[in-house]
Amino acid sequence: MNYILFDGPARNKLLPFTYTRPVADIRIGILTIREKWEKYLGFTTSTLTEDYLSIKYPMVELEENVMVNASFMPTANLATMIKNMEENQAIFHEEDVIAFYTKDTQEEIDFDSYDCIEYSYDDIFTVENTWDIFSKNGRAIEEDFELLTADRKSAPIPETVNCINRENIFLEEGVVINFTNLNASQGPIYLGKDAVILEGANIRGPFAAGEGSLVKMGAKIYGPTTIGPYCKAGGEINNAVMFEHSNKGHEGFLGNSVIGEWCNIGADSNTSNLKNNYDDVRLWSYDSGRFDKTGLQFCGLMMGDHSKLGINTMINTGTVIGVSCNIFGPGFPRNFIPSFSWGGSGGFTNYLTAKAFETARRVMSRRDIDFDATEAAILEHVFEETKKYRRW
Repeated sequence: MNYILFDGPARNKLLPFTYTRPVADIRIGILTIREKWEKYLGFTTSTLTEDYLSIKYPMVELEENVMVNASFMPTANLATMIKNMEENQAIFHEEDVIAFYTKDTQEEIDFDSYDCIEYSYDDIFTVENTWDIFSKNGRAIEEDFELLTADRKSAPIPETVNCINRENIFLEEGVVINFTNLNASQGPIYLGKDAVILEGANIRGPFAAGEGSLVKMGAKIYGPTTIGPYCKAGGEINNAVMFEHSNKGHEGFLGNSVIGEWCNIGADSNTSNLKNNYDDVRLWSYDSGRFDKTGLQFCGLMMGDHSKLGINTMINTGTVIGVSCNIFGPGFPRNFIPSFSWGGSGGFTNYLTAKAFETARRVMSRRDIDFDATEAAILEHVFEETKKYRRW
């Protein structure tokens, strides 16, 4: 069967992360949403997303297709229902379509002609807002841990590692770790292939370190936290998700936050995750065009791909930073910073694409990855699309 993951209505609520990727390629837990679906379904998937992203993330459409809403996480029950679908059947949860089986082109879907099935299980799991990525990360780590480690044996844990609840800790091959503390009493700890945990790190689960990631000496990490593939983590981190190839390598606090790809957080930078009056946090929404209620007392930083914080940068509670921003200087910058902004509390100018692209080339080449024409075209589109927010 041909499975296609589509963005759905949650896409705008998940900006700025979905400026540069489909909903399916958001990381929550250990895996991306796409990786989860492919493991549950046993098939590779393609994507129905925005036109400007489709060169990098093309859709493969055959005569028969099952379309799956990527904002819904897979569960065993849901995957079984989807694999057993027949032509012109659709699965709904309340008003939202989860999946449908079609032979029509995507412009011709009419659900009035479908056999609509209500999903009745109570294990529904969605990612519909940016803050869901960190606030639901604990459940996601636990479910991915079970999925990845079932009927498998962990690589040996060195005797120098102090472990609590050792049976809830799993090391892939190539992990380098010595003289650290791993506490899995509150949730599992997963260390991916070739991850390196340096001496003196203190880690409490739920926690996931992706392939090739690095946790630096003396790091203090509280779960639920995900350090994505090839990321560097240091200082103090609490309930955060870093997607891939991003660095927070030094002292400073990051809490209740989501960091995209190719980001860097300078030494001694700090994010506030709690308002002084302990009120619930409002967060900028690209979908509504205003600061929306999150219903959360703890909410820190949402940071889009290719953005950077200079040393000693202070970030207010509930801050959204777009794609390819360079933030620096004393004081607190505003708590919504549009994509391609350059500056800080003293004011902003446009971060022009020629300069931004040169930085991206240098950063990516250090990981032996090319900043090619496809990447440039995506960021050029984001620059144009977000002009309306840059009013300086």
